[in-house]
Amino acid sequence: MRVLRMFLACTALLAGACATPVTEPAMGTFVQRELVVEGATHRYQVFVPAPSAAGPSPPVILFLHGTGERGSDGEKPVRVGLGPHVLAHRADFPAIVVFPQAPDDHDWNGDAAALALAALDQATEEFHGDRDRTYLTGLSMGGYGTWELAMLQPHRFAALVPICGGLVPPRDERQLFVTPLAGSADPYATLAKNLRHVPVWIFHGAKDDLVPPDDDRRTYAALKAAGADVRYTEFPDANHNAWDPAYATPELWPWLFAQRRPQRGAVP
Repeated sequence: MRVLRMFLACTALLAGACATPVTEPAMGTFVQRELVVEGATHRYQVFVPAPSAAGPSPPVILFLHGTGERGSDGEKPVRVGLGPHVLAHRADFPAIVVFPQAPDDHDWNGDAAALALAALDQATEEFHGDRDRTYLTGLSMGGYGTWELAMLQPHRFAALVPICGGLVPPRDERQLFVTPLAGSADPYATLAKNLRHVPVWIFHGAKDDLVPPDDDRRTYAALKAAGADVRYTEFPDANHNAWDPAYATPELWPWLFAQRRPQRGAVP
């Protein structure tokens, strides 16, 4: 993975977002930021919570979108999944949310994974996020990406929320898979061994015909057998869109924000 040279671009979705506000905003706002990597500009967005909702050092969520939101506009990732939920609750949503965008024809591995982690680093630094309460979630391709980034940095995240994802290709003709597990005789056991210390809540739709739930069921079973703090929710009437009911699950948010990254010496 090549080293990224990053420069903070003070651009914003809303006019004046780079200036110091005269009064404290009553609601959280979405701002646009950029990473410049080897001369190429990569746009992403950040939800910055209202200070009254989040305090001086808010938790941070990294959200990974699905295949339909790839590109370079920096805007599509907020339109599906976590973005609409945050927008509907922007008065009191208590976390910074980072929305990177994978380039066209890229999955959340290799350079795209590096971009996501670089955006997370940059936004956490700028908006004073809590590194011990940093969470990772994604849907579909981003569900695979959640496992991908967690395997790459197994001690980075305090909790994971993968939605309608998996570990191995959902169909023979697709190459979507978690690359650190490629070649493993038992990818489920390998993942569980490496991530059993991280709390996980997996969501899937029982009628999903794009990424069938069998893979997530096996992942859940392997994590459970390894002694992990893992939950699995399968919506009986949902197809591939399990993200809307997942992010609308009231119990998710108190559970997520209660998680804190353990000290390295405490990790088994």
